[in-house]
Amino acid sequence: MTRLDAPELLQVCEAPDLLALGRAADAARAALHPQGVVTYVVDRNVNYTNVCVSGCRFCAYFRPSGHPEAFVLSLDELRRKCETARDLGATQILLQGGLHPDLRLDAYRRMLRVIKTAGLHAHCFSPPEIVHLARLEGLAVRDCLAALQDAGLDTLPGGGAEILSDEVRARVSPGKCTKAEWLAVMREAHELGMRSTATMMFGMGEEPRHRLEHLLAIRALQDETGGFTAFIPWTFQPANTALAGAARSLGGHAYLTVLAISRLALDNVPNLQASWVTQGGKIAQLALRFGANDMGSTMIEENVVRAAGVTYRLSREEIVRLIEDAGFRPQQRDCYYRPVGG
Repeated sequence: MTRLDAPELLQVCEAPDLLALGRAADAARAALHPQGVVTYVVDRNVNYTNVCVSGCRFCAYFRPSGHPEAFVLSLDELRRKCETARDLGATQILLQGGLHPDLRLDAYRRMLRVIKTAGLHAHCFSPPEIVHLARLEGLAVRDCLAALQDAGLDTLPGGGAEILSDEVRARVSPGKCTKAEWLAVMREAHELGMRSTATMMFGMGEEPRHRLEHLLAIRALQDETGGFTAFIPWTFQPANTALAGAARSLGGHAYLTVLAISRLALDNVPNLQASWVTQGGKIAQLALRFGANDMGSTMIEENVVRAAGVTYRLSREEIVRLIEDAGFRPQQRDCYYRPVGG
């Protein structure tokens, strides 16, 4: 497939034809994954704290220090969650939290050791958490990542990207890392031999050009490092957030449009994940014909999207059935997209 340049992609973003996009994205998916396999992972999303100094306007989950609902997960509770997930067939833990003002590097290293002791892959700590921790410790980002890697960090989730445009970030998340800082964390992680995912949360009032800026930034870094395993776009859920009165939840049409554009733009990112967590099972199933080749996680636990009032739940069996009913062969995978089991 010939790579689409920025003006071509902007034209598509500003005047999308959903069905034409779907056909093109499905063809791009088939070229990358001709075997007709759709993957999924069994894991647990664990939030180690909801205390956060960032105060992002799109977040319904965070609490300030001293709030009666604020918490920091104990190591014993993390151990229990890991062992329960492992016993349910999980292969990894996705561990993320708020930007806590008092948690230091040793606390993060202890959490990683708990995950590794349970025999699970540690998919942990998004770029904003890394930037925040490095500042607290007075470390370079690379040194902070290396210390965490030494403690057991395997891969980085792509959270905290939202829209990689400082124009948007200044409006919705001024206390969080910049676009350049997010990309720098990923570059350093890739250079240290770690792989990562990339994400985009859209629908916060940004324009098509902002979404395109995001996609082109991911594509450029992937050209440079090759370290992204997958891209995961999902729609902003405004309920219970500071943006509730200024943004509306986008539906399936908008989601499938952005998903298909993502598949066409990111010709160098091998996997594209459907978001049943924000869109539900039926739209996620349609996503498999709009460029997606992965159904994401069974999510034994998920708290952040739930805090915004979205409560879609799918069992492993339901995910498998949705994949099969769409005409694909389901395959459990690990964080590197390697097959797990038969």
